[in-house]
Amino acid sequence: MENGTLKPYRLIPPVTALLLLGAHGLRLGDFGLAASLALLAGLLCARRAWARPVAVAALLWGGFVWARATVDFIAFRQAFDLPWQRLAWIMGGVILMDGLALMVLLGRGLDRWFDRDREWAVPRAAMFLLTVFGLVMARAKVDFPILLADRYLPGWGWLEIFLLGCYAQWIGSMMRTPKGHRMVRPRIWGLFSAVFFLQLALGLLGMDRMLMTGTLHLPVPALIAAGPVFRGGGYFMLVLFGATLLLVGPAWCSHLCYIGAWDDAMSRLGPRPAPSNVLRSLSLLGRGATLVLAVGVAWGLRVLGVPGASAVLLGAAFGLVGVGVMVFVSRGRGMMVHCTAFCPMGLVGNVLGRISPWRIRIGADCTGCGACFSRCRYNALDEGRVALGRPALSCTLCGDCVSACAHGRIGYVFPGLSRETARAAFIVLAVSLHAVFLGVARI
Repeated sequence: MENGTLKPYRLIPPVTALLLLGAHGLRLGDFGLAASLALLAGLLCARRAWARPVAVAALLWGGFVWARATVDFIAFRQAFDLPWQRLAWIMGGVILMDGLALMVLLGRGLDRWFDRDREWAVPRAAMFLLTVFGLVMARAKVDFPILLADRYLPGWGWLEIFLLGCYAQWIGSMMRTPKGHRMVRPRIWGLFSAVFFLQLALGLLGMDRMLMTGTLHLPVPALIAAGPVFRGGGYFMLVLFGATLLLVGPAWCSHLCYIGAWDDAMSRLGPRPAPSNVLRSLSLLGRGATLVLAVGVAWGLRVLGVPGASAVLLGAAFGLVGVGVMVFVSRGRGMMVHCTAFCPMGLVGNVLGRISPWRIRIGADCTGCGACFSRCRYNALDEGRVALGRPALSCTLCGDCVSACAHGRIGYVFPGLSRETARAAFIVLAVSLHAVFLGVARI
């Protein structure tokens, strides 16, 4: 039996190095970091292939942690005229253990050990690491506890970060195929929206720690643009929106928008979508009008010195009109009419999202079967667009058309990458952003 030739004892250095690093975190009172590194060691023992590059990254980081700790410890002892040579040898040994663990993990001796979850192991590890990096940066850059674990269980924030990283690689593995992407995307999108509004509801019911800052803002997408105009500041959501457009283009509207998930759910209660020229004209004209209206009214209210409470009522009214469009029009047409004909930020996303190089393209050898028409809920595909080889402006890179094409003629493209690699890279970015947003999904 092939597994009989495996040598599990080779895991001793990396597991020991991870546990030592966790013990260092425990000494500093970071229980979440200690638990996370222990779990990562367990994943190595469980032979998860994606955990291997994650452990390599953890040990690389650990090398810097140990080097810094060594300098600090020696400086402390020298400051008080205490002996430090023995400490230096001990810390040198710990650093060498970390280096040995890296050599073992990077060597070929463990290739056959990591035989589980080998498919898409590198993209899964990338999703884990990008999620962790995003949450660590968010945690470090704000002056208040941004993670729920840090708010309710101080010292356990790292564990929440680790679990969200695991969640990202898990859902990413299910989205590996176009069919899996089509099945999973609306579910995780709906989950994000539910978590977002559940925390808002709990915050309004008196659980203040569920709100990000304690200052309430209306969760209406139009206010991403209109809010800063009225306030003359508060650009956080606008910057976040812009950064997302740079990374994944208009996919904000099909993967990350907390309100868009409602429109998607309503459209799925209706018939199969069919291309509509009327709605396509509203994609630019209708959303352009609501964008001018939202920003213009916000500017006018600011000039007139209208109180914030009155502005909130107007914003809420705008949001309720949008909900009405979802319930009555999107559901009736089986198409996301709110997102494609009403939401001003949808237009901003579609236009500015073109800064990002991600595109959906249709091959010249398309058979013209039309299967993708009835899958596109963004009214971006018809015979004319297929002939042109690209969807209309309202495309949000949702990927439903990719799974609908039995001939493989539709796909994601990115300069310099094959279609398969481009799609994998897009999924990695979209899923990582979703997991990060889920971790900070609060008003």
